[in-house]
Amino acid sequence: MTATPIHDLAQLRAVKKRFASGTLALDDLDLDIRAGEFLSLLGPSGCGKSTALRILAGLIEPTSGSINWRDGARVSAGFVFQEPTLMPWASVFDNVWLPLRLHGMSRSGARDDIEAALRLVGLENFSAAYPRELSGGMKMRVSIARALVQRPSLLLLDEPFAALDEITRLKLNDDVLRIRAELGATIVFVTHSVFESVYLSDRIAIFSARPGRIIETLHVDAKNPRDEDFRLSQDYARHCRAASAALHRSMEAAT
Repeated sequence: MTATPIHDLAQLRAVKKRFASGTLALDDLDLDIRAGEFLSLLGPSGCGKSTALRILAGLIEPTSGSINWRDGARVSAGFVFQEPTLMPWASVFDNVWLPLRLHGMSRSGARDDIEAALRLVGLENFSAAYPRELSGGMKMRVSIARALVQRPSLLLLDEPFAALDEITRLKLNDDVLRIRAELGATIVFVTHSVFESVYLSDRIAIFSARPGRIIETLHVDAKNPRDEDFRLSQDYARHCRAASAALHRSMEAAT
């Protein structure tokens, strides 16, 4: 029998993840990821959002269930962790070079790709700097550049801005949307913030408390690109109220 082709970029079906400690992080998770979309995973702390992201990235395997990719093979993915995880002894340039270096590309051969990635995040003038010389927001930009240097078709971001001040966070939200527009990448973004999820997303998948599964999916039918006018609009407030209400329903369902 010929397998039925899927139209989404990826589909997670009945995914369960139980860790060696016995913790059941995900149970019966169904999630569709559409090519070119910005999808946020929103839910309470410890509900399995980051676990789902790591399964998508291939960093861990599900205990059971399936991950189906549109063309039958996992797409190239860039991963941005909650912390920048930079090598303190290496320059910005060399930190961004790391994934290319692991694939056997020389420093000189990787130069054009590294410089292009640094331009995308606005750090083209800081390639010789070291992490200790950078602000928290700049360190996160380096981490994003490192994830982008191979031009992945799927970008996975695990609460990358949670530890940053509000002004920096809002600026980086705008930068991620600009990068998305320039690269046309599919983005899956983990966040605790209703406001951030509405501003960034085409769709928001609401997670239940652990063990995680999708309780509800919301569509943010607002114009792109998003800007400060959208943040101040009644439309934005309406979507935030809907997302907040869905999040409360998911938490009540677990009690």
